[in-house]
Amino acid sequence: MRLAIVAAILTVTYVLLMEYRRINIEPISSWEKDPSADCAIVLTGGPGRVREGLSLLSRNMVKKLIISGVHPDVEFNELYPSWIYMGEIDEKDVVLERRSSTTYGNAQQSLPIVEALGCRDAVLVTSQYHMPRAYQTFVAAFPPGFPLIKHALTGGKTESSQAEIWVEVLKGLFYSVWAY
Repeated sequence: MRLAIVAAILTVTYVLLMEYRRINIEPISSWEKDPSADCAIVLTGGPGRVREGLSLLSRNMVKKLIISGVHPDVEFNELYPSWIYMGEIDEKDVVLERRSSTTYGNAQQSLPIVEALGCRDAVLVTSQYHMPRAYQTFVAAFPPGFPLIKHALTGGKTESSQAEIWVEVLKGLFYSVWAY
């Protein structure tokens, strides 16, 4: 009996540590490269994400920008008021997805928009610690072989807090059973 309990504790600890490692080794790609694709999908919920998506759009790295998870009462001008200083951005090239409130919802609600816009590939913009779960969720929701390019940012600080990472570990484990 005690051996079974010890084995269960060791197994759970191992699974948690592997998920923690998976999150921590995700590279911050936004500092290293400028991806190019038909569309970019920005997941709201963290600092710098909308700004980064608008930057990709203004530099013609993407043709259309989908901002997923926008509160229903928020208008484009309120999301990032400084967008008018970012150069040539046409508001018609920005689609606000307002129905989702989870990463799973982001993927489910973004897919029809991506299809309607005729995107052949997409850049996924989110934070470094959120990227592993978000990417796997989008890969599971999108058609097989659809090119998704990771574009991970810092979480707003140079490093994410341990609490944020452990919350993401638990969410990642939940999603691995439920969403992908």
